[in-house]
Amino acid sequence: MPTTPATTPGSRRAWLTDGPVLLVAIVWGSSYLATKNITREDTVITLLLLRFLIAVPLLGLVARRAMRRLTVRELGGGGVLGLILAAIFLLETYGVVHTSATNAGLIISLTMVFTPLAEAALNRTPPSRSFLAAAALSLLGVALLTQGTGFTAPSLGDLLMLLAAVARTVNVLVIHRLPAVRDTDDAALTFVQLSTAVAVFALLSPMSGTGPWQLATSFTGAQWVNLLYLSVMCTLFAFFIQLWAVRRSSPSRVSLLQGTEPLWAAVIGVALGGDHPGALGYLGAVLVLAGTTWGRRAAEHRPAADARSPHPRTLDAAPPAMKTPSTER
Repeated sequence: MPTTPATTPGSRRAWLTDGPVLLVAIVWGSSYLATKNITREDTVITLLLLRFLIAVPLLGLVARRAMRRLTVRELGGGGVLGLILAAIFLLETYGVVHTSATNAGLIISLTMVFTPLAEAALNRTPPSRSFLAAAALSLLGVALLTQGTGFTAPSLGDLLMLLAAVARTVNVLVIHRLPAVRDTDDAALTFVQLSTAVAVFALLSPMSGTGPWQLATSFTGAQWVNLLYLSVMCTLFAFFIQLWAVRRSSPSRVSLLQGTEPLWAAVIGVALGGDHPGALGYLGAVLVLAGTTWGRRAAEHRPAADARSPHPRTLDAAPPAMKTPSTER
């Protein structure tokens, strides 16, 4: 496809598109710390319910026309994706509670490695040697990151974030293989996903130690700012910017910019969250960033016949935040 002045790398007009996409990556990176600031183990489900209850009605105003065109089959497909999305948010949010914001943001970035590996296994096409090397580098980085202050068993939060990365991979694969949602409007599909997740959180909320009203009334002004930031910026803003950018730039360029999310998660976690990974932890963080970047580029350069070019990044996060218009965050 020929490039236009609006999408030529390095041009001033290109940065009018790239700048907002880069801001989304920064927002997603900051979502881990924002979540950690207002979440306890007994408030995870209630917090997710409040967060989505704020975002879903606003998204519904935008998606209302597209919703009228959805078929029963598409609604069912969106519901399936919504169940997976709910699982991702639960794993990520519980994970953030039990580990540092830096660890959470870097471990979840392994989705960029897991997804091409799973895709290659399903397609029975072995990944390239360079991609396998990048995957090994990323895994080594995670091992060092989680052991940066001394070699002990990984924390519960680290393991949950690892499971969340696997769940994100499942989400991407299902999206690319579910015929029911292949041509569904992005806004309508995301609305169905988020609405399904709200239903799941509402059903689970009696198991939470704190009810929605109790949690909402207990929040300070600063905590409400964090919650609104997660709902509006990490979900709605990211969703609209992604849709806007993909229509004005190439998917690979958008993906490359969004791939800087773990970098921002680490920077914000250390600078604002007071995380101290230790010398080995810092080395591990560098290896994770290098490995995921190398692996993403190796996957993008596979022959077209060997790959379907999945784009991980769910909604939230997610942190829980929105990652792709056709997934979640």
